[in-house]
Amino acid sequence: MLTQKETIALLDILANEDKSLEAAAATFQRTFVRADHFRVAAAMCIMIDDNLMPAMHRCVALFIIYELYKNEPPGIHPFMPFLVDLLQAQNGSPRHEHNLLCMLLSPSGTKDLPKKTPAELVAVWKSDGELLPAPPLAALRGAYAERDAQVPEFERVGISPLVADPQPLDLPQPNMSSAEASGGLGRLEQELGLLRFEPQLLRPPPPLLDSRDDEVYWLNPHTESSFEVLWDHSMCADNAKGAEVRELMCKAFRGPLVPGQQQQVLAELESDAKLVYHCGLTPKRLPDLVENNPIIAIEVLLKLMCSSQITDYFSVLVNMDISLHSMEVVNRLTTAVDLPTEFVHLYISNCITSCENIKDRFMQNRLVRLVCVFLQSLIRNKIINVQDLFIEVQAFCIEFSHIREAAGLFRLLKTLE
Repeated sequence: MLTQKETIALLDILANEDKSLEAAAATFQRTFVRADHFRVAAAMCIMIDDNLMPAMHRCVALFIIYELYKNEPPGIHPFMPFLVDLLQAQNGSPRHEHNLLCMLLSPSGTKDLPKKTPAELVAVWKSDGELLPAPPLAALRGAYAERDAQVPEFERVGISPLVADPQPLDLPQPNMSSAEASGGLGRLEQELGLLRFEPQLLRPPPPLLDSRDDEVYWLNPHTESSFEVLWDHSMCADNAKGAEVRELMCKAFRGPLVPGQQQQVLAELESDAKLVYHCGLTPKRLPDLVENNPIIAIEVLLKLMCSSQITDYFSVLVNMDISLHSMEVVNRLTTAVDLPTEFVHLYISNCITSCENIKDRFMQNRLVRLVCVFLQSLIRNKIINVQDLFIEVQAFCIEFSHIREAAGLFRLLKTLE
């Protein structure tokens, strides 16, 4: 009924004897979501019924069971029959549990009870302490009797109206030996299972379908027929070219490849269109490839344009550090394919923000020149509609108007007005 994790959490709540009852109930409601309250409370009822809890744990559990539905009328409270039956079956012992149930079920109740800890309750209601009078249990039973009347009597006491008719059991006979009697009782226990008065309903197995002549022929081929096994010799074959490209790509992530190695990777990717999906490139590794080998990065991204992961690669490319190589990759991509407009605009905004945030004046001037040349290329090639970014780019040019490339970009903007 409860998972191991839920059981451990429940036992931790019940075992804290120094906490007040209301604090334990609050911890219970924080630990278990409302949809699980009934299931966990039912598990506590079973543990109480089977004497699996120490005395102080039982006090906390009974308070939580009552507290979960205290705002409901007695006829609606799902565990009211359990609490009433438990109080009636105790006959005054143990005294502290009897008094606790009396206070929980009493119409007047008490305001001080939730503030008490389990240890305090056991100390106050010790064996020679006061025994509280039981509340009117008949009235409580009448509150939920109408609800129970809607359930058939057999099912109300756990007896199923459908009882299986098994094979005759070898029940113990007076003249049987102890071993034979034990075997008969074992089969009886197996037949009843753990459901006591609710044996499982036996269902006959479905009948077999009639087979057709062609099915029999297929299942029993003629011995004179000859069969030839068709082997796919390409399966599990070591792709030497793919392994070599993966090895070169691992080097490309760590540093620049020599021209011969670059040409080899490009040639292999061109000859096998699916090799790009097995070369070891992931969105996380794209920035390293762009910085070390932008030519390979461009070709790989062009071949991944139809991939479902291309949006992830674009997202990484937009958010990586702005550099000459990253702008070169973006510029080549814009001239080769139609990139999403929002991607290009976001990259331009990132370039402008990076220029504004650099503290080193020399590095800032260098990056501004690169961005201005990049933007002029996009505008002249009509990759972007400058009107969409006119205000942002114009403010950028004015801020860095002391740089020649920024002034040239500003003049280009004015000619397009």
